[in-house]
Amino acid sequence: MQTAHNIDDLRRIARRRLPRIFFDYVDGGANAEVTLAANEADFSAIRLRQHVLRDVSARDLSTEFLGQRHALPLMLGPLGFLGMLARKGEVAAAKAAGAAGIPCCVSAFSICPIDEVAHSAPHTVVYSQLYVLRDRTMTEALIARAEAAGAEALFLTVDTATTPARERDARNGFRNLTRPTIGQWLNMLSRPAWCRAMIADGMPEVGHARAAGFGRGVMEQAGNLSRQIDPSLSWADVDWLRRRWPRKLVIKGIMEAEDAQRAIEAGADGIVVSNHGGRQLDHAASTIKALPAVADAVAGRIDVIVDGGFRRGAHVVAALALGASAVSLGRPQAWGVAAGGEAGVARAIGLIAAELDATLTLMGLTSVDELRAWGREALYAL
Repeated sequence: MQTAHNIDDLRRIARRRLPRIFFDYVDGGANAEVTLAANEADFSAIRLRQHVLRDVSARDLSTEFLGQRHALPLMLGPLGFLGMLARKGEVAAAKAAGAAGIPCCVSAFSICPIDEVAHSAPHTVVYSQLYVLRDRTMTEALIARAEAAGAEALFLTVDTATTPARERDARNGFRNLTRPTIGQWLNMLSRPAWCRAMIADGMPEVGHARAAGFGRGVMEQAGNLSRQIDPSLSWADVDWLRRRWPRKLVIKGIMEAEDAQRAIEAGADGIVVSNHGGRQLDHAASTIKALPAVADAVAGRIDVIVDGGFRRGAHVVAALALGASAVSLGRPQAWGVAAGGEAGVARAIGLIAAELDATLTLMGLTSVDELRAWGREALYAL
C-alpha cells in the first residue's frame, strides 16, 4: 500500500484503484450534496482549549460504550458493499478493528454475511445493522442470523423511509441495472487488480440476499433488497424489536432531541446521531451541529455515538467534548479497505488514533475519560 499520511491520502489511493461506480457509491451523497459537504466543513468552526505545563507523559485513549471498554473511542460503522472495494472487505475491516481493540458493525448490504465475518474475526466485537423489511418473516430471519452469529448489538437504521436521488449513482447506473453496461465493463477492466480480487471467490453477491430470492449479481440484489425496506416503520416496530432482541439495541439515524428521548423510552441502549453520511435528507444539519442538543436530551442515560465527516483526531475530540460516547467511522473505513484491505483499514484507524493522542496531549489532557468529564469546557464557545 502506498504511504498515506492522512485520510484524504487513503481516499486518493482508493479512487485510483476502484472502478468509478464503486468509488462514487462510497464518496457521493444525496441531491446537491449540501449535507455531505457540511458534515466535514462544520468542523472548521471548532476551537479547542490548550492547557500547558501539565504532566501528559502517560495517556489512555480507552473508554467505555455499549457495555464494554474499548481501546479507542471509535468503532467501524455499517457500510454497504465493502466486499466490492476489496476481496472480503468486511472481513478485512473486522480484523483491523479487532487488532485495534474497537468494535465493527456489519452492514445489511455486506458482501460477506455476518456469520462469515464473525467466524473470520473471532477476537472482534461484532455488531449487526438491521433494516426492517416489508416482509417481517424475512426481518425475523435476519435478526436470528445476527443473534446466531454472536452479534453483541443490533443497529436499527431508521432514516431510510425512501431513497433520495443520489446523482452520482444515477449517472453510473448503480442499483438500477441488473448487469453492467459496456462502459462500466470497460471501466472495471481498466482496474485489473480489482477485477482479479473480485472474481477470486466467484462472482460476488450481497450476503443477506443470496438465499432470499433477490436475483443474481450485486446490483440486482442490492436494488431488490433496497426496495424491501419498509417505509411504514414506526416506534411500534422499535417496541417489538426491543422485546425480540435480547442484547444491546442501538437506533441509528437520530438527529433531534425529541427522537432521542423517544428512543430512551423505547428501551434503546444507545443511539447514533447520523444523517447517513449526507446520503439521505439533503440540507439536513451536519451531525456535529446536531450532536449537542441530542446529547443534552440524553443526559448520559444511554450511549450517544456519532458519525459523519470524521477525518481527523481533532474531530473526534470535538465530538467527545460535545457529549458523544464514541465516533463511528464510515468512509475512512471504506477508503482504507479499497487502498489496502486489512492493512488499509488499520492505517485509517491508526491515523485518527495518533491524531487523537497528539490532540489530547497538546490540550493538556491525559485520557479520553478526562476529556469526556471536561465536556464543553474543552472547547471555546462558538
